Formats: sequence, structure tokens, C-alpha cells
Amino acid sequence: MSIILLLLGVLVVMAILLVIVYNRFVKNKNMVKDAWSNIDVALKRRYDLIPNLVETVKGYAAHEKTTLESVIQARNAAMAVPSDDINGQIKAENQLQQTLRSIFALGEAYPDLKANASFLDLQQKLNEIEENLERSRRYYNGTVRENNTYGESMPGVLFAGMLKYQHFDYFEVDEATRENVKVSFN
Repeated sequence: MSIILLLLGVLVVMAILLVIVYNRFVKNKNMVKDAWSNIDVALKRRYDLIPNLVETVKGYAAHEKTTLESVIQARNAAMAVPSDDINGQIKAENQLQQTLRSIFALGEAYPDLKANASFLDLQQKLNEIEENLERSRRYYNGTVRENNTYGESMPGVLFAGMLKYQHFDYFEVDEATRENVKVSFN
């Protein structure tokens, strides 16, 4: 009789542990998704602003057509990534970030453009969006760290496969974004 009670007690403890671990996996996954949705909102604002910025620059830098086209192509590519493909979105955003830096380099190269009120207003709005994105990325990476750490440590690792634990990638800056933008007027 005592063996049956002992086994029953162990089963109850295991069931309670399983529920606790499962709830933590759900909480962590939802926090990551919530953090990503904050990034997604800022990205949509950025996507809406980019065409206005490009049109403003076009008037001043007509011979910089390839730079402007690459910004639009990167924007369209980033918008085309399915919203549930977080890793694909991160890669596309790094590419877009690199091309946006080239537009600001054009602003530095054209003093008239730099003094244009529309350009300055658009640049200020884009800077605000970029700052918001930076904060959102930090929060997202924090939730990813918490999720991944729990899924790879005890007791989460014991139940990860059974509970369909989801590992997420960090939103990191790629090497191309770290490099300085080169502007040439040859």
C-alpha cells in the first residue's frame, strides 16, 4: 500500500512540475512574441516613412538613383517577409538598415538637402523610429535570452522536446551594418 502511495505521490509531483514548466514555456514564448510585435509596429512605421524620404532625396540627388532604388528594394524585401518568420525578418531588417545609412550619407554629401525642411523632418521622424526600434530590440533580445535560457537549463530541458519548446534567434546587427557607409561621386 505504501509503495502505491509513494508512486502516486511521485506522479502527482511530476504532473505539478510538468504544468509549471509548460506554463513557463508558454509565458516565455508569449513574451518573445509580444516583444516582436513591438518591433513589428515600429518597422511598419519605418516602411511608411521610407518612400517619403526617398522622394525628398530624389529631387536633390537625381544621379544617386541606384542608392535610392536599393533602399526601396530593401524596404520591399523586408515587407515581403511573412510576419511569422522572425529570423527572415531580422535578416531583411539588417539589409534595410544598411541601405538607410546610405541615404543619410547622401544627406551629409548634399548641403542643400541637409538644409531642406522636409528632409530634416523625415530624418528626425526616422531617427525617432530607429531609437524606438533599438529599445524594442533590446527588450526582444532580453525575452529571447530568458526563453532560451529556460529551455536549455533545468528543469526546462527535461521537458523541452515533449512540450515543443521553441528556440528564438537574437536580433543582432550583421557585419555589413557595422561597416561605415561609403559614398562616392565618381
